[in-house]
Amino acid sequence: MPKYSYIPRDLSWLSFNGRVLQEANDPSVPLKERIRFLGIFSNNLDEFFRVRVATLKRMIEFKGKGKKLDMHLEQHSQSILDEIQTIVLEQQNEFNRIWKNIVRDLKKENITLVDEKHLSKEQQVFVKDFFDNQVRGNVIPLMVESIDQMPYLRDKSIYLGIVMRKKNSAYKSKYALIEVPVSAIGRFVELPTKTGGHQIILLEDIIRFSLPVIFSYFDSDYFESAIFKITKDAEIDIDNDLASSLIEKIEKGLKNRRKGKPVRFVYDREMDAGLLDYLIRRLQLTQKSNIIPGGRIHNFRHFMDFPDLVMEKSVRKASLLHPELSKSLRVTDVVLKKDVMLHFPYHSFNSVIDLLRESAMDPDVLSIKITAYRLAPASKVINALINAARNGKDVMVMLEVKARFDEEANLEWKDVLEQEGITVLFGVQNMKVHAKVCVIKKREKNKTVQYGFVSTGNLHEKTARVYGDHCLLTSNRNIMADINKIFQFLEYPEKGYGPLLSCKTLVVSPISMRPTIVGLINQEIKNAKAKKPAAITIKLNSLSDVDLIKKLNDAAVAGVTINMIVRGIFCAHVDHKKFNAKPRAISIVDEYLEHARVMIFCNGGKEKVFISSADWMVRNIDHRVEAAVPILDPAIKKELQDIIHIQLQDNVKARVLDSALLNNYVPSGSRKKIRSQIETYLYLQQKTNSKK
Repeated sequence: MPKYSYIPRDLSWLSFNGRVLQEANDPSVPLKERIRFLGIFSNNLDEFFRVRVATLKRMIEFKGKGKKLDMHLEQHSQSILDEIQTIVLEQQNEFNRIWKNIVRDLKKENITLVDEKHLSKEQQVFVKDFFDNQVRGNVIPLMVESIDQMPYLRDKSIYLGIVMRKKNSAYKSKYALIEVPVSAIGRFVELPTKTGGHQIILLEDIIRFSLPVIFSYFDSDYFESAIFKITKDAEIDIDNDLASSLIEKIEKGLKNRRKGKPVRFVYDREMDAGLLDYLIRRLQLTQKSNIIPGGRIHNFRHFMDFPDLVMEKSVRKASLLHPELSKSLRVTDVVLKKDVMLHFPYHSFNSVIDLLRESAMDPDVLSIKITAYRLAPASKVINALINAARNGKDVMVMLEVKARFDEEANLEWKDVLEQEGITVLFGVQNMKVHAKVCVIKKREKNKTVQYGFVSTGNLHEKTARVYGDHCLLTSNRNIMADINKIFQFLEYPEKGYGPLLSCKTLVVSPISMRPTIVGLINQEIKNAKAKKPAAITIKLNSLSDVDLIKKLNDAAVAGVTINMIVRGIFCAHVDHKKFNAKPRAISIVDEYLEHARVMIFCNGGKEKVFISSADWMVRNIDHRVEAAVPILDPAIKKELQDIIHIQLQDNVKARVLDSALLNNYVPSGSRKKIRSQIETYLYLQQKTNSKK
């Protein structure tokens, strides 16, 4: 019998990050990509502690104090925290082992990371000059012993903890801290070398080399240093002050986030014991503060940008132009005639940009309404919308300023858009707007026509090159009518859910998503009991909604065939004696991040197929504005089903999801090796070539 009724989402998430670590360990993955996966693992873990561990700690803190909490989590929060600590330490050891192997592989490619103790004379001169000219002005030592209150330490920074003293002196050591100025300078510096190949030194090691210069005032001749970092609670508390606008509350919350409580302290296990004790005491950490010993290097997230010059990038296939769009100069002309589905990153995201650019220039276009959750730093989407406004179009952007870790960027975009006269909506109180929808209205031959899209992914050109998503471009009247209703609700949320209740084609959270999914599962159960074909296939980022898991369990008991592709959190147990059809669940972690959400219901042979912005999590189903769209075009429906079928056949990058969280690869046996991301590209490439 499993320890928990449902796999705790946090333990399941750590299991997902373990799959990321597996990619870093896979020798078949290009070396630069393996390093990138270590960076992704590190960045993921940082966010996990900022959000999820912080949440568990809050639950323990507020237990029994009248706060409305998740009862299952509240009951087990301390035991889950204890398991998190154990798993994280195990993964950290595996991380260190993998990194050592990668360092050896780098040396085989004549690429070496050099520390401050192994510099040639020529390199010492280079490092001294580099420090004097580029680093010195960005280094601000903190003599912490002379400061009554511990200075503010940044959440995403790395720090050098320094011990200094005179070798032959009886006086005690002095302690200091230096924030490593990575954002100003970069983490990696290539050294001159006469031996050929490439040698790289990390910025913190340049600072270590320069400690005698930095602290020359103290006349010390012995220095010892070690890297550490802290991770803080990243939750933003939105107070109930009605006199404050949402924007003011977000800005206040961002300032308070910087003061968040530490939830993790990671340090070099070789750190001086006295310094370690001093930092733990001054930071007011306890044994329950997730104090984690690690290696010499921290903040591996920077390694996602490991220098390109040291090795060839992995060879990624160029994105395809959708065959239907290649026949026309304008995306708009095609979409007004028929539905088109783009599959990113296999298809180019430029088609979405082109659709918006065309609408910005088209004299017949009257208005554009669009939702935006995450945007690229130099967003071409924003540029197109600004051009549309300058060309006299009525532009409305639903900008989700509560998108976690994108709050500041979206507040900046708010100012940019408003300066151009664009109407900016900020969402709904106590609810995030996660739907990815757009409606464009134009006047054509004395009648109004509408077109746009519904997508599973963000309007972010950079992530669209590495995130697997689906985007339906359409001019379907019913779909456009429902998108307009979503914007009607977003514009006047105080008037209630009336517009969302009247949606007839789109399935929307928080109104119709749960009852629709439950109804579709119930129909499969009914068909199974009647000995009719009954099957459910879902592809999600996360499955943690207990009620929907229970409903899937009911379907398995009834004998419904269930296939699940879940990239991240997976809280369901798939092994129950009562199941008459054991559900199959896999997770695919590969070069591209599987971000799409797809639902397929057999429906007695007349399949109902949807793409959606919503995962099966309580927050998405009940506490966000989300949109799922039915795929009505038979050819597109078949194409999407074919892609899902390819993914279900993956036996190279697919892992089995089970209650033990073992992350075993799907066995290939004697079958042909199928790596679904490669096969999906070949499938879509063949369709493109056949239409030429």
